[in-house]
Amino acid sequence: MSLNVKPVHLDEVSKAIIEQLQADGRRSYAEIGKAVGLSEAAVRQRVQKLTDSGVMQVVAVTDPMQLGFYRQAMIGIRVTGDTTTVAETLGRITAVDYVVLTAGSFDILAEVVCENDEDLIELLNKEIRGIPGVQSTETFVYLRLQKQFYNWGTR
Repeated sequence: MSLNVKPVHLDEVSKAIIEQLQADGRRSYAEIGKAVGLSEAAVRQRVQKLTDSGVMQVVAVTDPMQLGFYRQAMIGIRVTGDTTTVAETLGRITAVDYVVLTAGSFDILAEVVCENDEDLIELLNKEIRGIPGVQSTETFVYLRLQKQFYNWGTR
């Protein structure tokens, strides 16, 4: 996602549909239709347009620990040269689930999900630190996921 993308204008009904799905992504189109005043078919069509345009995704959010991924971390990365090239390379690594270009102490933040500490060490040493342009890294190991919600609405 780029900050240079022009926002899509959404009417109040589309915003309400998004908020319904943020509250419960399994909610049926019929239920959403009742809540926003549209038919099931009209909701289905709007959801399809919203997903096709990239405005939203409907996904299952998992608890990594329950799936056997016991080590999560955020890695601050300092880069020499083109940060976008490094970010694109990071994005192709399976264990990396989030990459963002930043301003401040780090050029890039990358969130990683690993099975254990040994996998994290291998990821850092053999993959991330080996990317051309990576100058240094600082790893912030997650001890507990305190809050993870995606229902911030459409404002």
